This record gives sequence, C-alpha cells and structure tokens, in this order.
Amino acid sequence: MKDDLAVRPGRTLAAVALVQFMVSLDLSVVNVGLPRIAAGLGFGAVDLTWVIHAYALTFGGLLLLGGKAADRYGRKRILLLGLGLFALASLAGGFAQEPGHLVAARAVQGVGAALLAPAGLALLTATFPTGRARVRAFGTWSATNAAGGALGVLLGGLLTEYAGWRWVMFVNVPMAACASALAWRGVAAGPPAARGGRPDVLGAVLATAGMTLLVFGVVRTDRHAWTSPATLTTLTVAAALLAAFIRVETATTREPLLRLGLFANRSVAGANAYTFLIGAAMTPSFYFVSLYLQQVLGTGPARTGLMFLPFALAVVAGSVLAVTFSRRLAPRALLVVGGLLGATGLAWFGLISPGGAFLTDVLGPSIVTGAGFGLCLGPVTSLATLGVASHETGTAAGLLNSSRQIGASIGLAVLGAAAHRRGGGTATPTTPTTLNDGYALGLSLGAVLLAAAVLVALTVLGRSTPSARIERTEDHDPHPARSSGRP
Repeated sequence: MKDDLAVRPGRTLAAVALVQFMVSLDLSVVNVGLPRIAAGLGFGAVDLTWVIHAYALTFGGLLLLGGKAADRYGRKRILLLGLGLFALASLAGGFAQEPGHLVAARAVQGVGAALLAPAGLALLTATFPTGRARVRAFGTWSATNAAGGALGVLLGGLLTEYAGWRWVMFVNVPMAACASALAWRGVAAGPPAARGGRPDVLGAVLATAGMTLLVFGVVRTDRHAWTSPATLTTLTVAAALLAAFIRVETATTREPLLRLGLFANRSVAGANAYTFLIGAAMTPSFYFVSLYLQQVLGTGPARTGLMFLPFALAVVAGSVLAVTFSRRLAPRALLVVGGLLGATGLAWFGLISPGGAFLTDVLGPSIVTGAGFGLCLGPVTSLATLGVASHETGTAAGLLNSSRQIGASIGLAVLGAAAHRRGGGTATPTTPTTLNDGYALGLSLGAVLLAAAVLVALTVLGRSTPSARIERTEDHDPHPARSSGRP
C-alpha cells in the first residue's frame, strides 16, 4: 500500500519547519529575559538556572522515548500531542506567579518538545525519502532550525524590553496553533508502523532514567564541581543505567526501544557523532557571545538581539548554498567545508577584546560561523536517517536530537566551567577584562570541537551516502521484524 504521507509534501514541510523553528527558538528566547524573570518572580541566583535546566532535563531525557512513540503510535498523532503539551505549558509559564510554577511549566515544555521534535523529523524523512526534493526539504528544515536559535536571541531581547518577560513564553502559543493547523490539514494520518512485538518497557525506563540523570549531572556542574561527590555519584549512576539499557537491548525478546544495529550504518553513527560535537560547540557560542555583548561591551537586551541578526541571515544563506552545492558535492564534503568555516569563525571570535566593538569583533565572525553552520546542518540531519527503514525513522530522529541536546548540555557545562576558571572564578572580582578572557577561551575551545567534527566526517562517514536503492529496499521490506533485528 502506497504511503499517503506524501500527499501534501509542501504543507508537511511547512508544518515540520515551523515546529523545528519553535523548538529552536525556545532554546534561546528565554536566555535574554532571565534577569527580568528573576526580578519578576523572585528567583534566587542559583534557582534561576532551573528555568533552563528543567527544559533541558525532560527534553534530553525523553527524546528516545518520543522517537519510539512516533514509530509505534503514528507520527502525526504524536506530533499533535507534543504541540498541544508545548502550547499549554507555554501558556501556563506566561501566567506563572511563583518560581516553582515557571520551572514546572518549562519541564512540561520539554516533554512536549521531546514528542514533537523526532515525530516532525520522521515525517520529513518519510515525505521526502530521496532525490533533490529531499535535499531541498532538509535545506529548508536546517535554515528554520538554526534561524530559530539565532532569532530567539533577537526576539527575546525585543519582547523582554518592550512587551515584558512573560511574552517569551506566550510567543510559543500562536506558533504551536499555526503548526497544529498545518499538520492537521496538511499531513495525512497514515497507519502507524506495524507493532511486531511487546514494547520494551524495561529498556524505556532504563534509557529515560539514564539520559535524564546524565543531563541532570551535567547541568548541575554550575553548582557542584565535576569532581564533587554529588556530580560523580550522579554520572556514575547514569552510566550504570545506560550500560544496563545496552545490555537489555541486546538480549530482549521484546520490541527494542533502540535497535543497536542502527549504529552499524556509518551514516547514522557518523551523523550522530558530528551532531554531538556541533551541539557542544554552537550552543555555548550563543551563550558566550550574548554575554560578551551585554557584560563586556555594555549592550542592552534589544540591541544584543539585533546584533545576532547577521548570524541568523548567514545561517539561512549557508542552508541555501548547501542545497545548491549538493547537486555537485557529496554530503560529507559539505560537512567538511561547513565544519571548517564554523571552526574558523569561532577561532576568529576567540580574538575578542574588552575594548572591541560589534563591527570589529562580532560581525565578521558571525557571518563566517553562521554560513558554516548553515552548510552542515541540513546534510548531517539527512544523513542521520538515510538508509534507515521507514519503521525506525522516528527512533533515528530521536537519537539525532538526543545527540544534539546532550552535546549542547555537556558543551555548555564544560566550556562554561573553563571560561569561568579563566575569568578568575570566584576567587577574584570579575571585570570586563577577566570576563572577556573567559569568553574568548570558551569560543576558542568551540573551534577545537568543530575541528574534531571535521575529523569525524573524514573518517567515519563514507565517500558516498547509502544508495537510494538500498533505502527503498529497506523501506519496503515485507519482513520488518527481520530487518529490525528482532527474532
């Protein structure tokens, strides 16, 4: 039976792109408003970080489960469920009257995002399985994904300064409503994947608990050192749970949460490693540049947001160029070129100075870094699901999002700690000079991570991607249980 997901590919692309824009926007739109949020709700300096951490915990911890749910219960159904949760949590967060209310709302937002992000990416993969249409679709997706992150800083600054901090939460509601309308009318329901066996409940519990504890241990390093008993205990338990998950997945007779045979596909393995490093480099970069502009150069929130606009436009331009170049260059070549451009831009950012200015210290590296990011984001996302059987695309999408989220959490914790130590830590009073030194180190380390991503592209990813013939064979395998590694 022909898959009816491709009935309205344009509307599907619009819905998925808007969903990813909203998710990416939410990762950065709140950051600029944190000082006003603290003043408005009475957050303490330490507790305020949980406005970010609550979202990261549930988002990162539940992504694999969200991807599996999309495969098992239907991608459209899970997408709409995730959008509903995300919108309601955003509305509740905007009306929060106490710190606990906002933190709880952010946690539920993360649950919604963990459902809708892999479901949306799986829908895109199924709707555009091969050819130039796939390249264009993933180019559009990558542009909206990265532009959401960059424009989130701009929008967050403008909303915080001129409308109030509550609008950094309310802004998600109309976007979620539009995405739901597009998905409801433009995406055919399609039957869920065949349920070949009982779900692996134990594996789901182990993976979710292990990933949640991993993210929890990492994000709390702003309060507890890496060598502290609290951090070491948390990370050790997380590692034990994830090891037990791997053991269960190799021995279970049930339907596994994550078929480990996916990693035998070099595109899947390489794309996830590359994405992990990209997340570990780029997320801290937004953080450091935003703080450099505000705390070193003394720029206000609204102007800081406007200064991120060249980066967003460069990302869009890079994504368009990736579509154009993909007709002549293999995805691996685009990942190498994009990674090298991004590393060059972050190394340039590492030359910032306390007496710098936007035109001399920010504009040039923003354009170079943004263009590099745009060049690689679409190809790496496409590679992460290319050659994967249709009944596992949600799982592969959840895995990719997990790699990005965990990379971002670990990168921000590690690079943030290094920048804090270089800036004098808590032993000496902070000055624009010491802050600048810390941010410069963090940005330079980000360049090193992108260089490592280039090495992954050169060594792990093959010279050519899996053929369309192989992909079509897997997608139409009449024995899905056999192709998924189940007995």
